[in-house]
Amino acid sequence: MISKNKLKELSVYKQQKRCDEDSVFVVEGVKMCDEILASNLPVHTICATNSWLSSHSVLPSSAEVFEIDDVMLERISGLKTPNEVWMLLDRNILYSSNITNPSGLTIALDHLQDPGNLGTIIRTADWFGIRHIVCSQGSVSCFNPKVIQSTMGGIFRTKIEYADLPAYLAQCNKPVFGALLNGEDIWQGQGLHIPPEGAVLVIGNESKGITPEVQNYVTHRVLIPNLGGTAESLNASVACAILMAEMLRK
Repeated sequence: MISKNKLKELSVYKQQKRCDEDSVFVVEGVKMCDEILASNLPVHTICATNSWLSSHSVLPSSAEVFEIDDVMLERISGLKTPNEVWMLLDRNILYSSNITNPSGLTIALDHLQDPGNLGTIIRTADWFGIRHIVCSQGSVSCFNPKVIQSTMGGIFRTKIEYADLPAYLAQCNKPVFGALLNGEDIWQGQGLHIPPEGAVLVIGNESKGITPEVQNYVTHRVLIPNLGGTAESLNASVACAILMAEMLRK
């Protein structure tokens, strides 16, 4: 069983600030933790109930493993309803600050603020096999607990970078598609497609859209038609999903 001192030591990671300081992140719950094990990622610490440990005989050799009960789990958990297992991981296993130039479709997020939107975009990108997302420095952290939980494991299969977005787009040498209200209807003309060299799809801030600095690098302005004619705008993650599907369809 875990000691009181160790439990107190781990409980500080309920605070995002402490996670940021120590460059770690927390993953909780059976589904998400099983995704980590399936991805063969190194784990720093595992705290789990006897029932979970009994059904998981093979665990990462890197992990410090502690058996805890439901009351102890509640002390370290950030969830309203703690669920059997809690893991602590180093951020460097996921995060990249090195700008790369991959083929296929890259998603670029310009000052996206909502954790749920980022998590859903990562989850949707995973569904479509998109493995590269670039976020502006002003975007929400991908290590926010709400982001991690809402990716449903997609974050463990996606390379996420934080960069100066205008600088990244200036050197990517690919068509840059941007979702803008003054864009071309995606269902008109030739529609959307990814050229052989790949492309970048930019999604802007939930309320302000794509910043003027980033718009300077958008080569293809696109618009999802408002067939209902009533709603003011689409949710950022929904718009991104529609555009991903349309671009990959051909």
